[in-house]
Amino acid sequence: MKTTRRAFALVTTALFAITGCSWFGSGDAAQPAPPERGTLRVGVSSPIDTAPLRIAVAAGKFRQAGLDVRLVELGTDSGLDKLKAGQLDVTFGSDVSLFRAAASGTSLQLQGEAYTFGRTTIALVTLPGSDYGEPTAKKSPTIAVDSPDDIGTLTARSVLGTAGVDQSKIQFVTRPFGQMPAALQSGDADAALMVEPYLTRAEKELGAQILADGSSGATLDFPASGYAATGQFAAANPRTLAAFRGVLSQAQLTAADPAVVRDALPTFSDIDQTTAALISLGSYPTTLSATRLQRVADLMHSSGQLANRLDVQAMLPGADQP
Repeated sequence: MKTTRRAFALVTTALFAITGCSWFGSGDAAQPAPPERGTLRVGVSSPIDTAPLRIAVAAGKFRQAGLDVRLVELGTDSGLDKLKAGQLDVTFGSDVSLFRAAASGTSLQLQGEAYTFGRTTIALVTLPGSDYGEPTAKKSPTIAVDSPDDIGTLTARSVLGTAGVDQSKIQFVTRPFGQMPAALQSGDADAALMVEPYLTRAEKELGAQILADGSSGATLDFPASGYAATGQFAAANPRTLAAFRGVLSQAQLTAADPAVVRDALPTFSDIDQTTAALISLGSYPTTLSATRLQRVADLMHSSGQLANRLDVQAMLPGADQP
């Protein structure tokens, strides 16, 4: 019996040395550290662009990752202004607005791509009876856009320029998407740069016609929007944002099935089921691609929206922030 007890003691001692005291709870140290904060305030707009994020929040996917994501509807407010004021932790925005802010000195770290335009998801539109039947029919067309120097202006210049219109002669008037049909009817604009669901509504209710597909030429399958945090916030909360990006990526992957988005849109927007079934949908990238996003920054530079070329790679997680 003494021999047996001695052998057991030796085996126990050896196991104790190998496991490094794990029997006493040191295994907990191997668990990943939790997010630095439990709540994340995320600014959102454009229900189509942000559909995967909204669906994931409603389904509790972020809570499962230890995050309470609170969506803040931006409306006509600037998400970037709220971000810089500390009222948001992450904001949705057009890639054009995010890159313009970065080029102006705002330290931003991209957290995900939201949406990429597809065929007829963005287009130059006219109404029946218009004398503007093809892009080159007017030498100095007036185009309605929702915001000056944003994605609409960039796309309109690119599409009309490719068609042969002198970009320096294009005139722009600013109108909310919902007021663009009235601008066309009154003659304040020759064409309007619309996105979904406004495009489908104009076609369905007014018989609007597509003058030129915005997803063509240099803007074919063009990155439209994304999510960003300030560089300071990103540096202080890397685990929180990593958790956010992980869930967002899975949400974007789920949205690869258009039916998922179409079914969900009426639950969090004013898009009715009929319109949701008719709209054209783009795609929802699951990764951040510097190569893909650089297309936007380079077109902004070549069109004069950015004075200097912006290096998008420097805005991705893991890159040194200024």
